[in-house]
Parts: sequence; structure tokens; C-alpha cells
Amino acid sequence: MSRENPNIINCFHCVHFVTTWEPKHPKGCALFNIKTALMPSAVVFSSTGEPCNGFEEKQK
Repeated sequence: MSRENPNIINCFHCVHFVTTWEPKHPKGCALFNIKTALMPSAVVFSSTGEPCNGFEEKQK
């Protein structure tokens, strides 16, 4: 979760997070097929009003 908004999940820690080749949309989510300039979980939250339910913690 983010410090600024506890409903926004840090996608950098999710197995579904991807980096794209598109300069205007460098962040993405393979699960929801999202490409965005924002954190993908922020897009999910703004679209649904709910925190991302597809978050899966990366193994360290």
C-alpha cells in the first residue's frame, strides 16, 4: 500500500507489474492488460473505487 493513499498498492512489488517500451505509458499490468503513466493500481482504484484485487507479492 502507498503512504499517500492506503488504497493504492505499490505495483513494483507485484508479479504482474511490467515495464513497457512506450515512453508515454512506461508502467503496465499483465493481469489487467493496462499500460499507463501512473501506477497501474492507481488506475484500477480510480476505475473501480476498490484497491487492486490482483496483487501478488513477488518472491524475494
